[in-house]
Amino acid sequence: MTIFAEKGAYNLNFLAHAFLSGPDHQVLIGNFVADSIKGKMIERYNDGVKKGVILHRAIDAYTDQHEVVKNSVARLQPAFRRFSPVIADIYYDHFLAVHWKDYGSTELSEFSAKVYKILIRNFSKLPPRSKRILPWMIAQNWLTGYANLHDLQRVFKGMSHRTSFDSGMENAVDFLRKNYQDFEDDFKLFFPDLMSKSDEVLKGLDAGSSGE
Repeated sequence: MTIFAEKGAYNLNFLAHAFLSGPDHQVLIGNFVADSIKGKMIERYNDGVKKGVILHRAIDAYTDQHEVVKNSVARLQPAFRRFSPVIADIYYDHFLAVHWKDYGSTELSEFSAKVYKILIRNFSKLPPRSKRILPWMIAQNWLTGYANLHDLQRVFKGMSHRTSFDSGMENAVDFLRKNYQDFEDDFKLFFPDLMSKSDEVLKGLDAGSSGE
């Protein structure tokens, strides 16, 4: 799911996408830049990056259609209308960060530092929009910052200022506090399904590239 930022849509649930990319650095890069890749631009990249773009789009499509996510969005809808899917996505990144030890094999800070290092090392390959976003992502440490509500509030306030509409996103953290257990339960139901789906997509892409 995406928001309108810097005159275009861009995904903000970076932590989940990075985690679901697996160990292949090129897949991670593709997953990060996917929202900046339009039409035939994908042909400029190697097979690993292409896999990351395809995986990113598969994750978004699966998320949009999942019944648990629809429940989260419906809970948000009266207060946040069209921005509800965006907010749900970021809530889920919050819970992934909070419960990282249940999913990640290293500390969240270590994982985040590794992701930043890979993206910096490949900075020249990134599309212009991704190049603009990465310094902000690193400076504000978005991957680990979602774990605490203070940083989450800053993210939502920034998003609210960047939208052309009265989004109400500056109130998203207060809404989360009041409904914390419901959204946490949704995340715990949904995320294992998303992990399985991502593994399935990656295995299919690997099989296709190997001619199996």
